[in-house]
Amino acid sequence: MASTLITVAPTGAETAKADCPALPTTLDELVETAKRCEAAGAAMIHLHIRDGEHRPTLELSRLTDAVAAIRANTGLIVQLSTGGAVTDPYDHRLRVLDAGPDSCSLTMGTVNFGDDVFMNPWPFVAELYQLSQEREVVPEFELFDLGHVAALHRLLDKFGLPYGGRVHCDLVMGVPGGMPGTTDALVAAVNALPAAVTSWSATGIGRTSLNVALAALSKGGHLRVGMEDTLTLAKGRPVTHNAELVERAAALATMAQRPPMSPDEARDFLNVKRDR
Repeated sequence: MASTLITVAPTGAETAKADCPALPTTLDELVETAKRCEAAGAAMIHLHIRDGEHRPTLELSRLTDAVAAIRANTGLIVQLSTGGAVTDPYDHRLRVLDAGPDSCSLTMGTVNFGDDVFMNPWPFVAELYQLSQEREVVPEFELFDLGHVAALHRLLDKFGLPYGGRVHCDLVMGVPGGMPGTTDALVAAVNALPAAVTSWSATGIGRTSLNVALAALSKGGHLRVGMEDTLTLAKGRPVTHNAELVERAAALATMAQRPPMSPDEARDFLNVKRDR
């Protein structure tokens, strides 16, 4: 592997704007964040959207506007979250694909999420996957635990390859209720991936972010970083912009002799549709 795919997840659905004013929640803030993160080495952006009161929303017009604005101002691959907030109904989560993203997240099972439960029952997963195939959207399979890896085997066996023929996963590690953000857990998950998987990245939540990034690079994986998952660079050093996390990831990737891939290279790598 000659280069590293860096994805930035700038906002998420958990952190309140009042608790973290640097969190990008408006469309203008998201566009500014996307431009700076692309310059820092990101090739893909994983988007959650907020409403006028900075609350998580899956309002279709806001999703569509965000996709269009980021496409107009950057070359980044635009990936929309189909997870939303833990309270979002399934039909609203399916409707995310109506916004026409390049890629979408697809979580492979239910997981305890701190004090909440992130619900992803099998019928919903299967319906979302088939919809992504029909809409020609490249899914990123989000794996929070080894049971999700097993579910990915089942999904691919039953419904075949995703649109584009590439199978890209993201190991989400360190969520209270999911797999820990350790090297041992990462190696176990990677070793259990289906043979059809063509690439994978890893995300470390909070204080696990640096350990997971180093382990992923040493194992041949890619990186997802951002304020959705990490709000401090080190103890007592809050993140002031998502670009700081992308810059750190790019520096680690370059040190590992796998520098960041460009958005254009990433489109070929993931076989993302180019004529949207």
